[in-house]
Amino acid sequence: MLCWGNASFGQLGLGGIDEEIVVEPRRCNFFLNKIVRDVGCGSRHTVFVLDDGTVYTCGCNDLGQLGHDKSRKKRSGAAVFELMGEFFGVFSVHRQHTLAFVPSSGRIYSFGLGGNGQLGTGSTCNRKSPFTVKGNWISHSDFSQHPVSIEGYYCVKRIFSGGDQSFAHYFHVQNCLPPDDFRRCNYSTPIWTINAELIQRWLNFSSGRLPLDIVNEIDKVFSSAACINGSFLSTSNDDHYRTSAKFSGIDMNAARLLFHKLLDSAPQQAVQQVAASLEKSLIPKLPSSPPDIEALRLYLTLPECPLITDPNNFLSLAIPFGTAIINLDKTPLRVLENWWSTLENPGFMRLVQLFKNVVLHLLNSVKVGVPHAERRTFNTFLNIALKVLESLHRVNERSGQIIPYDKFYIHEIQDLISIQHDYLAWIQQQALGMGPDGSLTICTYPFVFDAQAKTTLLQTDAAIQMQMAVDQANRQNFSSLFLPVVESVNPCLMLIVRRENIVGDAMEVLRKTKNIDYKKPLRVIFVGEEAVDAGGVRKEFFLLIMRELLDPKYGMFRFYEDSRLIWFSDQTFEDSDLFHLIGVVCGLAIYNFTIVDLHFPLALYKKLLKRKPTLDDLKELMPEVGR
Repeated sequence: MLCWGNASFGQLGLGGIDEEIVVEPRRCNFFLNKIVRDVGCGSRHTVFVLDDGTVYTCGCNDLGQLGHDKSRKKRSGAAVFELMGEFFGVFSVHRQHTLAFVPSSGRIYSFGLGGNGQLGTGSTCNRKSPFTVKGNWISHSDFSQHPVSIEGYYCVKRIFSGGDQSFAHYFHVQNCLPPDDFRRCNYSTPIWTINAELIQRWLNFSSGRLPLDIVNEIDKVFSSAACINGSFLSTSNDDHYRTSAKFSGIDMNAARLLFHKLLDSAPQQAVQQVAASLEKSLIPKLPSSPPDIEALRLYLTLPECPLITDPNNFLSLAIPFGTAIINLDKTPLRVLENWWSTLENPGFMRLVQLFKNVVLHLLNSVKVGVPHAERRTFNTFLNIALKVLESLHRVNERSGQIIPYDKFYIHEIQDLISIQHDYLAWIQQQALGMGPDGSLTICTYPFVFDAQAKTTLLQTDAAIQMQMAVDQANRQNFSSLFLPVVESVNPCLMLIVRRENIVGDAMEVLRKTKNIDYKKPLRVIFVGEEAVDAGGVRKEFFLLIMRELLDPKYGMFRFYEDSRLIWFSDQTFEDSDLFHLIGVVCGLAIYNFTIVDLHFPLALYKKLLKRKPTLDDLKELMPEVGR
C-alpha cells in the first residue's frame, strides 16, 4: 500500500519518519503482506480495515478519533481492540470522528469528536473508544426473516460522515437488499488483467478487421504496467498477498500459457497491436525505482511473451526491456534477482537463452556489416544484453547453479569475433580505462566463453607475456654491451636434462630460476641428443617428467583403481619442494601450449578456486566409500 501527504501526526502510518510532508508515494511497510480492504482518511488520523475485519488506526488521538483510550498519537497502525471480533462492512471517516458499520448485527459504532452530537451517542462528549450509536438497528438477515415485526427498526444500507454531521441510509421493507460491504469486490469496475476470459473475447474476432473497442482494450492492457502486474497472480491460498522481496506471488505457468494462447492464435492485427503497445507505451516508461515490490512483477512475466523472444523484435522489445532491467536501482534489482533465484530450471533457462540469442543476433549483424556510424549504438545494445546475462550468471552462482554453468557459454563466439583482438582491447581497457575507440570487449564477460575460447585466451595471453619477456631480455643484453655492470641473459628459459635423471636435473634448474624467467619461452635439451626443440622435444619432456613425478615410487600420490584417478598421499616423505615443482611444471606446460594429462578428480580444481568439495567429489574419487 502506498501513501503520501501530511504526516505531521503520523496519519500516513509510516512509523518514525522525520518528514512532516511526504511529497511522493511511499510504501507503507506496516501493512506489507496484510490484505487491506478499506481506508478512511480524516484530517489528522486514518483508519485501515483488513480483510479479516481487524481495524487499525494511526495519527492524532487528542479527541479519541483512533479508538484508543490512552495514546495521544500513533505513527504506525495499531489495532482497535474494542472492535476485535467484529466484521465491518463500511467505515466512514471524517475530520475528527469515525463511524463503523457491522453488517452481521446492523449496529453502527462511533468514536472521536462529539461536541456537536455527530457521534449519535446521546451526548456531546468525545469518545476515546468505540461506542454504539443509539438507534433501533437490525441486521439484513433479521430484516429479511421477520418483515412483519420490524416496524420502527432500521436496516442500514450505508453510512456517511462529513464535517460535524453523520448520516445513515436505510432500506424500506419492499426494496430490502444486502448492505454495502467493502469486503465484496465490485466486479463492475476492476482493472483489466490478462486472463482466459479476456483473451477469448479478443480471439472471437479471429477473422476480418478487429473492432475499434477491441483494439483499444488490447492497447490499454499492454500499455499499462498496472494491468500486467495485476495479471497471472498465484491464487492458491491468496499467495499473491504474501508478495515480498523473496516471493513474487506470480503463477509463471499461467503467464506462459496465457501469452501463448493469445499470441499463437490471435489475428495479425492483434499481435501487431500488442507489440506496438509494449514498444511505444509500456517498456519505455518503466521507472528505475518502482513505487512498490509488486510493480516488479512484469519483469518476471514479460520474458514469457513470445513477441520478446522473436528475433525480429530484439531491437524494439528485448533490448529496451534489458535496458529497463539494468537501469533499476540497487534495491529493486536485488529484489528481482531474488525472484530470479526462485525460478524453476526451465523458466530460468528461457530467460538466459533469450539474452544469449540477443547477443548472437547482434554479433551476427556486426559480422555481416554495420555502418561505422551505428557501431557505437550496437556496442551499447550488446553491452546491455551481456550485463543482463551477467546479473543472471551472478544469481545462478549464488543459488548453487539453477542451471549448469556451461549453459551460459556462447559456443559460436569464436566464429563471430577475434578473441585475440578482443583480449588486446580488454588489456588496453584495463590499463587506460577504455578501449581504443570506447568499444566493448567480450572479455569483460568471461562466463560466455567455452573451453575452446578460454584456451585461445590463455594462448594469446601467454604469447603476449613471452614476447614481453623476450623483449626485456634483449634490451638487457643490448645494455650489457655498453654497461659492464649489466649482466647478459638468455631470452629463453633453458632446461638441459638427462633422460635417466629428468626429475633431479629439472628440479635443480627450476629451483635456481627466478619467477620472471618462467615467463620466457621454454627450450629443452636432452643431454647427448642433437634434436632442435621446435616443440616436439618440449612435449616429450613434459610427458616424461609428469609420468615420473606421478609415479607411485615417489609416494607423493595414491592411485585409486575403481576411479582410475590419483590423489595426494598422506604418507609421503618427499620434500614439499617436489610438490611445488609439479605445480611449476604444470604451469609451464600450459604457458608453453602443451597439454598435460592429469588424472585428478574435480575436487582439485575446486580447491584451486577455493570452493568446498562435496560428497559427490568423494564419490568421483572413491565410489564405494562415497556410497
